[in-house]
Amino acid sequence: MNYHVLDITYVDYKIMEKFIGRQHELQMLSEQPRHKANLVVLRGRRRIGKSRLAAEFAKGKIFLSFSGVPPQEGTTAQDQLDEFARQFYSHFKLPPITFKNWSDAFANLTDRLTQEPTVILLDEISWMGNEDLLFVGKLKNWWDLHLQKYPNLTLILCGSVSIWIEENIINSTALFGRISLFLYLEELSIAESYEFLRHLNFKGSDYDVFKILSVTGGVPWYLEQVSPLLLADENIRNLCFLKEGLLTHEFDRIFTDLFDVRGAIYKKIVQALSDGMKTLAELRTTLGYKQGGVLGRYLKDLFKAGFISVDNTWSFKSKKEGKQSLYRLSDNYLRFYIKYIEPNLGRINKNTFLNLPLSDLLGWDSIMGLQVENLILKNRQTLLKKIGVLPQDIVNENPYIQKQTKQHRGCQVDYLIQTKANNLIVCEFKFQNRNVGNEVIDAIKEKVKRLSIPRGFGVAPVLVHMGGVSDSVVESQYFYRIIDLRDWLEE
Repeated sequence: MNYHVLDITYVDYKIMEKFIGRQHELQMLSEQPRHKANLVVLRGRRRIGKSRLAAEFAKGKIFLSFSGVPPQEGTTAQDQLDEFARQFYSHFKLPPITFKNWSDAFANLTDRLTQEPTVILLDEISWMGNEDLLFVGKLKNWWDLHLQKYPNLTLILCGSVSIWIEENIINSTALFGRISLFLYLEELSIAESYEFLRHLNFKGSDYDVFKILSVTGGVPWYLEQVSPLLLADENIRNLCFLKEGLLTHEFDRIFTDLFDVRGAIYKKIVQALSDGMKTLAELRTTLGYKQGGVLGRYLKDLFKAGFISVDNTWSFKSKKEGKQSLYRLSDNYLRFYIKYIEPNLGRINKNTFLNLPLSDLLGWDSIMGLQVENLILKNRQTLLKKIGVLPQDIVNENPYIQKQTKQHRGCQVDYLIQTKANNLIVCEFKFQNRNVGNEVIDAIKEKVKRLSIPRGFGVAPVLVHMGGVSDSVVESQYFYRIIDLRDWLEE
């Protein structure tokens, strides 16, 4: 017999906040075939809004959401089953119930499905199934024998622990050929984050907005913590530099939840990358790893978790990628924590920053500048559009490091693009609340001079700024493009 509790299972979107961004992902979900049930895997870093996306997609449909509980010492498979049961009888307003195993739990849920459009979300599935070796097999049987009979049904498997999902869901022979859509959620764009903050009624200036984003990135949950009653520095102080601050302690929660007992290993790798890009060999030296595959595997895990990026070196002349990759810490919050929160934890615990302006922190302006550089690289598609470069015309694009050798001096470029027409677009990022002067021209000329550029190549300098540009810089006509970050907010 089928049961349907209308007022419980339908999402009440009248009381939910405005949904911002994720239009591409929503479109992909909506375009799934309607003549059959669909199995979707949804991944992304902690706090990125995976559950909220699933709920938005479920608008107007029956929505059955179940979430695993964070594992603690002594957590058992039965504990996860009991939590599933509690959410189950809450959905359907049933008396408390106990499930013997996951087959029992899935069978009871099947009995209450209808032929109406339905979304089932198994959230934090790695926590849900980690203690039961038979979990994935039983999930596979549930899908094959029962859920495929419901053509209007979408089952979403969701989790922050990309490693577990990769090993047990994506690469599992049990679910091979059954998954119809893989989605990976990244941070909101700068424009979407700006819309998010304005929707929260944040009243700070454009400069303030970029300071907030330099710390939080485009992570929705972090943005939700911003108080509209305070400006940027006060918000950052309350979130990051008070002992009660939500982001003061977020770092340890990330690594405990995602990597469990191996969290300390991953933390050391992230800390090693906080000082700048490194090759695998350089990381081995820094961390004391011997030649072998274990460090490479850890880096792959961090990449899948969305915390680091891999930038390839390449040859201007041959246009081929080099053998070495550069690993970069690309998560704005993690980088900010390691560089600026963690070294001050002693002072934070003594409430030193309670009445101390953040501008008094040593190098605060340069801190913000380096964080915004990272933010721009996260939004490089917007930058490419502003420059006017088409993706099909690009040979390679990345932050660029030229190591010092006997033949040429070392050089680092914030962002370098090589086009098929043998043009090198050299980008310089400046984040300051004042006009950029002629010194920026001298700095870029020195970088270009150091670069080992083949004969016949063109060089097109680009300046990306926040605080304005002096008339003399504009009149020099040195730059191919001068791009104002403030224009990105309304993109």
